[in-house]
Amino acid sequence: MVKYILKHLLLSLLIFQPIYGSSFKAGAANRIITPEPLLPVSGGVGIPNPVTVKKGELTSRALVLVKDDTKIAIVSIDNLGVPKIIGDRIRDLVPEIEPENIIIGVTHTHSAPDLYGFADEKGNSGTDLKYIEFVIQQTADAINEALTNIQSSYLKIAVGKANGKIAYNAYAPQLYDPRCGVIQLVSNSNNKVISTLVNYAIHPEVIGSNRGILTPDLIGPLYNRIESKIGGIAIFMNSAQGGMVTADNRLENGKEANDWNECVRIGELLADEALRIISKATVQKDPVINSAYKEINLPVDSDLMKFILKNSILNYQISNSEVVKTRMNLLNIGTAQILTIPGEALPNIGFYLKRKMKTNNPFLFGLTNDAYGYILTKEDFNSFERYNYITRTSLGEKTGEIIINKALQLIKENPGSD
Repeated sequence: MVKYILKHLLLSLLIFQPIYGSSFKAGAANRIITPEPLLPVSGGVGIPNPVTVKKGELTSRALVLVKDDTKIAIVSIDNLGVPKIIGDRIRDLVPEIEPENIIIGVTHTHSAPDLYGFADEKGNSGTDLKYIEFVIQQTADAINEALTNIQSSYLKIAVGKANGKIAYNAYAPQLYDPRCGVIQLVSNSNNKVISTLVNYAIHPEVIGSNRGILTPDLIGPLYNRIESKIGGIAIFMNSAQGGMVTADNRLENGKEANDWNECVRIGELLADEALRIISKATVQKDPVINSAYKEINLPVDSDLMKFILKNSILNYQISNSEVVKTRMNLLNIGTAQILTIPGEALPNIGFYLKRKMKTNNPFLFGLTNDAYGYILTKEDFNSFERYNYITRTSLGEKTGEIIINKALQLIKENPGSD
């Protein structure tokens, strides 16, 4: 009888081991980075625009994944862009995670203070250095807290088409990627959601930088909707939204809806679609995670980008040969494969790289680890009048090819588990 009881007790332990004995852990945390008093906001090159009110709160959000000795942090900041020089200062304040494994991206709201250190044509800057220090510290605190919050977890992953009036390409309406990738982390102990990550290509510029409003734009309502429905901390990582994939706030009269109500409509619709897409995903109980990276050099051919880099008060490290150094990561998280790119890739580049990934769940994190303007192929560079602006605000015609080749190398050298 005793042997029978021991045998079945051992069998029970073996049955439940994959769930509660998992070495995969996840934690999340966030911090408010809304400046007080309010600061001018930046939608691009030049002096930021003054604001008088805010709609929603700007935040920094961190998701930390741990498996055995591997620790990965995925971070999203409500801002237009975070250059590597700022990202590295954040990484310096997170000693428990390898710097190369801290992936820092942005939502790309056009209604937050400048973190680039932009200057006008005379070299004057409206950047607030104290605010930059504040964002650095708050973001690092979020990552460190997320690490302390880790708990035994499982995940769900899905990629599917987000339906409804969410985004379109202002240059060619149908040329954008409608797919939304979702990664959801759930606690093994109580089945409560820890975090839901949404990856989608869109410019959050419903309100923009010229309205006197500081806001996370449509991303704020997206976060609120997800968290009110299922709990946990929502995180948004942008994708290949260059040239010019933006919020579909078009009205039938040819005008645009540019108010907070439209931010709520689009943000909540995208949130609902993300939750629909992930709702039937298969549970992955003890997923493999890993991170690989490549350092890359990008030549700076654009006169405008040279001016920005050389006149910024942040002291970008551009070499005498006018080359900037940056990093690209490839993450394998369960059946998801995630590629980071340091700027705003056009949709055709995003489609191509996703097609080359060795997974049915491809993710592309744009404006991540750096934010060096638009990324387009040499064939598209300076080829159409419609592309004049994105050509002028890219590093040069070689950027796209260099990034594509490095991405393909990463994909070849680091197959996923799908």
